[in-house]
Amino acid sequence: MIAGLTDRFRSHPVATTLELGSVITCVFLFIGTFVLLASGLPRGVGTPWLVIVTVGAAFVVFWTALVPLYERAAE
Repeated sequence: MIAGLTDRFRSHPVATTLELGSVITCVFLFIGTFVLLASGLPRGVGTPWLVIVTVGAAFVVFWTALVPLYERAAE
């Protein structure tokens, strides 16, 4: 598995980095959401929830808008 990831990184370094970063981002969003839900209802300012929502929104915009624009420009 590691050897396959290494080979893939050598042949497509940017794409592999983006995909690995996406997996890490999703894992941290899941863990962050789970921890916040386990801590109960938000009280006060709610900054941790704002961070989760902002990171999630940026992640979605990146993959649905910026990556397709980059692929079209690269053609």
